[in-house]
Amino acid sequence: MHFEFPPEKRYFSIGEVAKGFGVNTSLLRFWEKSFSALKPQKKANGIRKYTHEDIQLIQLIHHLVKEKGMTIEGAKNQMARLKKGGTENVDILQKLQKIKAELEALKSQL
Repeated sequence: MHFEFPPEKRYFSIGEVAKGFGVNTSLLRFWEKSFSALKPQKKANGIRKYTHEDIQLIQLIHHLVKEKGMTIEGAKNQMARLKKGGTENVDILQKLQKIKAELEALKSQL
């Protein structure tokens, strides 16, 4: 799943992000506890605000856990390997996910 977010908007609520990925807000909070790199900004009242970078990280986590069926530990290990390879690998993965979504859309139109 690829979450299209408006580039002019800087912050997204947990509800917007959950809806975009088709998951519950509780899952996003769980991932926040499980993946130390996922740290959305929190206001004084505890309301989370997700940035574009947070959403990119969630896209990667979603892909590994929900689409590839990895465990949390497996996803952490894969993310560590990707980090060692630099951000280039993450960028390539995100581009491939977008291409896959476009191809699936074309296929459904046939």
